[in-house]
Amino acid sequence: MNDVKLSEIFGQNVFDDQLMREKLPKTTYKRLRKTIDEGLPLEPAVADVVANAMKDWAIERGATHFTHWFQPMNGRTAEKHDSFLSPTSDGRMIMEFSGKELIKGEADGSSFPSGGLRQTFEARGYTVWDCTSPAFLKEDASGVALCIPTAFYSHTGEALDRKSPLLHSMECIEAASLRVLKAMGDDAAHITSTIGAEQEYFLVDKRHYQQRKDLIFTGRTLFGAVPPKGQEMEDHYYGSIKEKIAKYMRDIDVELWKLGVPSKTKHNEVAPAQHELAPIFATSNVACDQNQLIMETLQKVANRHELACLLHEKPFAYVNGSGKHVNWSLVTDTGKNLFSPGKKPHHNKEFLLFTSAVIKAVDDYADLLRLCAATAGNDHRLGGHEAPPAIISIFLGEEITGIFDSIEKDEKVIASEIEMMEMGVATLPQLQKESSDRNRTSPFAFTGNKFEFRMFPSSESIAEAGLVINVIVADVLNEFAMRLENAEDVSTEIRAIIKETYTNHKRIIFNGNGYSDEWVKEAAARGLSNYKTTVDVLPCYVSEKAINLFERNKVFSKEEIFARYEILLEEYYKTVRIEARTMIDMVQKQILPAVIKYTTEVADHIYKLNQVGNFKINAQTDILENLTTKLNVLKESTDLLVSRVEESEKVEEALAKATFFKDQVIPVMEQVREVADGLEVMVDEKAWPIPTYSELLFRA
Repeated sequence: MNDVKLSEIFGQNVFDDQLMREKLPKTTYKRLRKTIDEGLPLEPAVADVVANAMKDWAIERGATHFTHWFQPMNGRTAEKHDSFLSPTSDGRMIMEFSGKELIKGEADGSSFPSGGLRQTFEARGYTVWDCTSPAFLKEDASGVALCIPTAFYSHTGEALDRKSPLLHSMECIEAASLRVLKAMGDDAAHITSTIGAEQEYFLVDKRHYQQRKDLIFTGRTLFGAVPPKGQEMEDHYYGSIKEKIAKYMRDIDVELWKLGVPSKTKHNEVAPAQHELAPIFATSNVACDQNQLIMETLQKVANRHELACLLHEKPFAYVNGSGKHVNWSLVTDTGKNLFSPGKKPHHNKEFLLFTSAVIKAVDDYADLLRLCAATAGNDHRLGGHEAPPAIISIFLGEEITGIFDSIEKDEKVIASEIEMMEMGVATLPQLQKESSDRNRTSPFAFTGNKFEFRMFPSSESIAEAGLVINVIVADVLNEFAMRLENAEDVSTEIRAIIKETYTNHKRIIFNGNGYSDEWVKEAAARGLSNYKTTVDVLPCYVSEKAINLFERNKVFSKEEIFARYEILLEEYYKTVRIEARTMIDMVQKQILPAVIKYTTEVADHIYKLNQVGNFKINAQTDILENLTTKLNVLKESTDLLVSRVEESEKVEEALAKATFFKDQVIPVMEQVREVADGLEVMVDEKAWPIPTYSELLFRA
């Protein structure tokens, strides 16, 4: 592994632009680039030539199969492998791959989540090549397969995946941004929404993982008492990486580099056994594909190293959970980042106008931003242990906020003087002080030349975040464009828009401590929403406001919105139901028998002492009494949980069912856990049936 040269392996398994330029005839390459760059229909003749070149390259690299790689609405990836073999008239076989096979595949549309868009008797679904994201080779135990990124549609044209709406939103934000720039006199021809997604994850020993049914079935620990040490010493964050973990991370880098994923940063995160990986920015749809590959690779490679990778948002109580920080920006074809303030942000009209659009969009559609980060797993994370609160707000920093304040008051904006940091050590170089600090408590923070959406869950597809941010900002930009296009004086109108927008929406800006109780009260006074759970916020998806937004921008039809709403409700209550059933199973088959056995041993010990002589056994009898008392409470709580789960089956309507699990099942689960965790600290660790937090967090 030490002799790996990045320059030689990076992108070796990707049919990227450089390879297309090399493998395709010049005319074919130009026509394909025109399709990609200008969004034109793909010509069948071009597809045939590309398919043949892809096949030859893939076979040279050892591929025997191809697959349309797509992202159904379960948030994962799907693939069906077909070999390149085709029969000839004389009974032999040849390796073949046509343009038709490249462009379109067929999958069972009713076996994936569809929210009623597809029924079992209406199974046809189509996978359609997304030529804007490069094909790649996947290497695993089955061999090498050519993976073709695709969208997934029903026979009647509805999107059945996460990628298609994201692609629509990218077109939407580009069109709206170009309108604004054109009205401002900018000659940009293309604008791309970009994303850099920081991925957090936990690593635990595979042997311990396999002994925990909760980790296997739910991805998180349903039981676990507070260990003697957690993250309070703050010694894991950015700490020296253990050799075993370093080897794992090295393998991850190599695997991702081969796939053309620019894995850039790796480090220990705050919680014990927690780590982070961050790639370089890419266009939103490519970043989405790459993040899916990152998650898959993290788990696949962990298995090789006798580790288990946990992507759940809150696999352990009492310590930090895992998020996926979605860093979003807009970049022109001339290389300009529209959110880069420059040396004189107070004179940068494009930066101030586009930032104003973000401020208005986040305020107007805070519920949709909260919704795209809503999962049963993320409900356990938000608002605790350094995770952003469920309240949506924007951090701008003092300098940028000061500029907007001055514009609102019609005051002259005074440029901030460049300050140097004084560190008091002569040998250390002087550093220029940044214009603003970082705010880790903000769910949506401006961080220099981009906005960082910190609320997003670690296990989910970033397509959801990308499409929501693209659409809400595009909708506002279209409003701005209309005003600029009809303005007599564009410069005057720009300042009027910035002033009006900031005045009407500055309530969403908060530069303080988002973790504080005071902020919760202040946010309520400002009229900001606080949807604490997934069930609370999901109805916002099917509000008239949301439906109008998505239909107006041609991202979702009303039917597609309701389908996704139904899927999210089902996903929520099915997740909690699996957790409840797993909890019941672990209590009944592992924890209760273990505690009963241990209690019997304590009782036998007391009996034998009484038989031998008149010993003082107050400690033993107190322990036995506490054990039996808690044992009975655990049995009663578990019986109540069983009855609640059974009762849930009688509730049919999706929202009512999800609400029942939130209000009637989860509180009982919390009771069961509290009692079981109390027993864990009383029972001999050799008798406790599952690995403890001490083993899981500190012995990987």
